[in-house]
This record gives sequence, C-alpha cells and structure tokens, in this order.
Amino acid sequence: MPSALTYPGVYIEEIPSGVRTITGVATSITAFLGRALQGLVNEPVTINSFGDFERQFGGLNANYPLGYAVRDFYLNGGSQAIIVRLEKNSAKARQNDVKLEAASPGTWGNALVYVVDSKSISDDVAARFGIAKNDLFNLTIYDAPGSGVVEQFLNVAITADAGSRRLDRVLADESNLVRLQLKNDGTPDLPNARPGDSAAAENPADPAADPTKFKKFGGGLDSDALSAEADFVGDENNKTGMFALAKADLFNLLCIPADARGGDTPKEVYQEAMIYCTKRRAMLIVDPPASWGVNKETAAAKAVAGLSALGLTGVAARNAALYFPRVIESDPRLNGQLDTFVPCGIVAGVMARTDTQRGVWKAPAGLDASLNGTQGLQANLNDAENGMLNPLAINCLRFFPASGRVIWGARTLRGADQLADDYKYVPVRRLALYVEESLYRGTQWVVFEPNDEPLWAQIRLNIGAFMHGLFRQGAFQGQTPKDAYFVKCDKETTPQDQINLGIVNIIVGFAPLKPAEFVVIKLQQMAGQIET
Repeated sequence: MPSALTYPGVYIEEIPSGVRTITGVATSITAFLGRALQGLVNEPVTINSFGDFERQFGGLNANYPLGYAVRDFYLNGGSQAIIVRLEKNSAKARQNDVKLEAASPGTWGNALVYVVDSKSISDDVAARFGIAKNDLFNLTIYDAPGSGVVEQFLNVAITADAGSRRLDRVLADESNLVRLQLKNDGTPDLPNARPGDSAAAENPADPAADPTKFKKFGGGLDSDALSAEADFVGDENNKTGMFALAKADLFNLLCIPADARGGDTPKEVYQEAMIYCTKRRAMLIVDPPASWGVNKETAAAKAVAGLSALGLTGVAARNAALYFPRVIESDPRLNGQLDTFVPCGIVAGVMARTDTQRGVWKAPAGLDASLNGTQGLQANLNDAENGMLNPLAINCLRFFPASGRVIWGARTLRGADQLADDYKYVPVRRLALYVEESLYRGTQWVVFEPNDEPLWAQIRLNIGAFMHGLFRQGAFQGQTPKDAYFVKCDKETTPQDQINLGIVNIIVGFAPLKPAEFVVIKLQQMAGQIET
C-alpha cells in the first residue's frame, strides 16, 4: 500500500504480477578455433555470414582449413558463428615513419600502403579542438593495391593535446586496417614530428598505378603451424586459445578443425575441449582422424580399432559427438580440385538448420540432414559397416542414391550400447543443455529474494510456463503436461536447514523425445479363412 495515507480520497497502486518470462537461449551459435589470414587474435569475434568472415579474417586460404569449415557451416544452414583466431610466432606489418602497424598479425599487412597530405585542412576543426592548423594532416590507407579498399582519416594530429582527433584514438575507433604502434608500457608511440606530405599527395590515386609514390609497410609474418596442445588450448588465466571463449557470452557448438590440410586435431585438444564444453553447456563436434578413411575397404574396421585411442570417455563425453568419415569437396582456391575436408562445419550447419526447421529436440540426422556443398565421402559405408560403428557411438555420414549424402547417426560419445547412458542421443543432450542454460539465465532474479512459499510459487509459475511452452511445441514425450514435465519447489525440496543456509532447491524433470533409430516392419501373410 502507499507509504502514507494522509488525505481522504482514492489512492492508486500498481501491484507486480509475479510473472517473469523465461526466454529460451540460442541453440546453434557455433565457435570455431584455428588460424586465419588476418583478424583479431585470441578474441572471440561474432559473425553472421561467410561474407563477414571474408571481410574480417581474409576468407579462404588453401593452408588454413578453418575457413573451409566456416564456409561449410553457412552452406548448410548456419546463422551465427564465433571465430577465435589462433597464432604462433606471427608478427604485425609496420611502417615506422608515422609509427603505424597493421591491425592484426600476418603477411596481409605487408600489402598496406599509405599517403599523407595537408590538402583542405579545416580551420573549423583546428579552432574547435584547439589544435594548430599546421599540426593537422590527412592520412589515407590502401589495402592491397588494386583491391579498392581505402580508408581516409581527415584532420588528424599527433600532438598529445589533440583530444579526439589524435591519430591513435581515431584509428582505434574508425580503422579496420591499421593502428598506431605502442610502447613497451602500452602507451601510444606518437611520432616526434608531423609527417611530411607523401610523393603521391598531389594526385593520390590507386597505388597499383604508381606504387613508387606510396609509403609501404613490411615485416608482417604469418603464424607458424599449430602443433602442440598448448597452441590450441591456450592459457585459462590469460584467456588465450580455447579459453578466449570465456570472453564470449554464449556458444552452443564447438568446432576445432585440423590446423593443416589432411592433418588431425590433437586428441589432447579434444580432451580439454570436451571438459570445457561441459562447463559451458555446449557440444563438441569431433572430426575423425584422417587415417581412418584412407583405405576405403577397411575404413570401418580402422574406426572401430582407433576409437579408444582418442581418449574421449567419461561423463564429459556426453557433450561430444564424433562424425565419420571426412567429406570430399571442391576447393575454389585450387581451381576447383577435389580434396578431403573435415566434416565439423557441415555437421554444425545441419544442426543449426534442424533447430530452425524442427527444434533442438529433433535429431540432426536422417534423409533431411543433407550435406550441402559436398562432392563425395572419404569412404562410402554400407549397412553392415554402419552396424559396426553405430553401437560404438560413431555417427556415420552415408550416401543414398535417392537422397544424396546425409548424416546417419545421432549419438553422443556416451552413446555406446554397453554404457546405457541417460544422454545417449545428441538431441536429448542438446535439449537438456538448452533447458539448463535457459533456466540458469532466466532465474537470476531469484537470488536474494525472501526464501519462502511466495517465492517458491513464483518459481513454479515461471519455470512451469517455460516448460509448458516447450511441451506445446512438441519437445517432450507425453500427451498431457503431467506426463511431459514437472517443476517442484516447496518445503519438501527446501527444508528449514537449507533455508538457514540460504539455499532454494528447484527440481525440474522432463520426458525427452528419443529418435527412432531402428524401424521394424513386421510382415505376415494372411492365411485363408478356415471354417470350423
């Protein structure tokens, strides 16, 4: 009620409804780790198309399989990805006259050139920022002469008191190509004097026409090959490598393509990644070793024999799924020649497509789970070979004449028949992770609320509404809500000793839909009617 009732009359008070809508999180944001031509290093960068990848990371390169996995993701229905560019012993290209450096390491920066001029310097800018007009200049950056990519920065200065027009601040805010170099203490290394006009200042044009008149960058180095576990995993305290994803709010799928064409991701990396995915409520997509499919006649037997060597076991294996064999695709960087690629990007794209069309509770497998952009499979498995691999939780990629190449398996790495795990199937595990993450984010308001029946009732109301919404979408088994899910939060789940410790216990259960792996049709002849 109002804090004070002082005058006779009518008082209006708004009463909260107690409804706090729980919104489901995304289900198919895919994180990719690996080397790229350019782009931020050890920083999770969100992209929404392969065009974004080309602009920020340089697109496809025959030496970096990461780009092909990202391309496959978008070809197969992916929508949002997080890219973490990894490097080892790379260097940024530099130009020491103005103390500029490329925005990211790599030889791509060696193609940068620039022009300084003092044409059309603005008196208004000089007066507004209190900068001497002679201290102002214009800087034009060209990326890869002939590419048409140009950045121009007008009325900038290098004096310490230049405010928002100081060159290092302007480049940090506006440039995708260059930055000002930093000193060892992390402060900007401002040049001692205003740079003079370039030879091309009188008639700046595309440097491809007359490259001798333009200032060049140099010293950029591409990354060495990533070979050791530490190159991929990084350092958790410094948030490098895989742990750079700690700076990302959410990801659902993790792909770590082999660093070299035809190579393998180290098994130790997958082991670390599987544990990290468990902490982040995400799924790891595991690529098969290249050697499994080299001999097509013995591919299935090689996979059976090699599975245990990967060491992807234990409870954390619920958050990992392996897909075999690798796929054959044309490579536009090698004049369309066919080559073998890892399937993780394709599988992640199919999962994203299935989530959009059917929901996260639908197995990303079957005749609708087609592998777009592929020209073949490293090994074509038959039913008998598939029957060897499926009970061991190796998901097969198959070719069927009428349907083409499809995903034909939906088990986690805890899906081997002899384990009888609760999370045997990929859709069941992904649905559980979706519910967990959604409830984790949607119940933050409960913290520090009075821990008694009114709070418990609100919790049951809000979580129940979320679970009922999933039930109506067909996410659970059961004909009625009672058969499909339950939410329990009361004095039985939270006795007084737990209340005294500041704890509220919420139990949420659901009946998952499990995929129909085996369809059995029983055929019987009808005997003629015998009169008795």
